[in-house]
Amino acid sequence: MDTLETKRVALREHSAQLRAEVLQACRHADAFVAAIALRNWLNANAVYRWLREDARGVDAGGGSHTDVNTRLRAEFIAVRLPPAAVAAASTDIRIEVRRGASTVTVALPL
Repeated sequence: MDTLETKRVALREHSAQLRAEVLQACRHADAFVAAIALRNWLNANAVYRWLREDARGVDAGGGSHTDVNTRLRAEFIAVRLPPAAVAAASTDIRIEVRRGASTVTVALPL
């Protein structure tokens, strides 16, 4: 019986500096992870895995992600807010729709 030989593909290893730069770019509010991955010739799934590992504090051997996450957690300060004021009971339902300069308001009694 012939055995099927498979060719094993070596996984690419990326420097800690590249990983840190990509993760920093992904942390922006308007960042698209797939676009950042493509710009850096990376697979988006690998970048998503890096983000998950970074969130869990997994050290990839090239950086101190655990130290960064610990430092971020230590900087969090809980703030107590006063309870929200209860709005006065309204006797109707009011819907206002705006489009351009036009406004339509509908008031429905309860």
